Amino acid sequence: KAIYSAIEQAGRVCYKTEYKIGEDTAETFIKALVSRGHEAMLEHASLTVRFIVDRGVSHELVRHRLASFAQESTRYCNYAKDQFGSEITVIEPCFWREGSPSYDVWKKACEACEKAYFDLLEIGDMPQMARDVLPTSTKTEVVMTANIREWRHFFKLRALGTTGAPHPQMREVALPLLRVMAGYLPPLFGDLLEG
Repeated sequence: KAIYSAIEQAGRVCYKTEYKIGEDTAETFIKALVSRGHEAMLEHASLTVRFIVDRGVSHELVRHRLASFAQESTRYCNYAKDQFGSEITVIEPCFWREGSPSYDVWKKACEACEKAYFDLLEIGDMPQMARDVLPTSTKTEVVMTANIREWRHFFKLRALGTTGAPHPQMREVALPLLRVMAGYLPPLFGDLLEG
């Protein structure tokens, strides 16, 4: 409700209709803003999400310039340490079935990268240098904060593919997140799932 209230209070300044703010007016007001395309008012509220994805997907996330990010650092995280289980963690591609020839090639490549990473650490290289052999499939955690308007833009591109098909692993993360947000905040995201 605080998100709805912040958007309504900002939006009503434009129309000088603050006097119309009531206990149950925000959702209707927001739906009207969205239907008219007056999405600038959605910039007055933000949401934060923590993603666990591979580094390839993380590179797509951070292209959303109007968002703020915090990401697990392969420069400072030493995966040889106990806190990481003395191993690198990878995200399995959603598009290859385990046991398929493509999956087997991918798995062998990841194992070779892991060995090279630990070999470099063992001979004295710093994690920031050894990371150059880590695969794109390396797991990373990203915290993304964006205003509602930017989240809507994110979902249009990364879940719905309005500018072309999203990468399968990005869509695998973005579409379920859109469904969750549409369930919790229907006036802000529900229209994206209609028709």
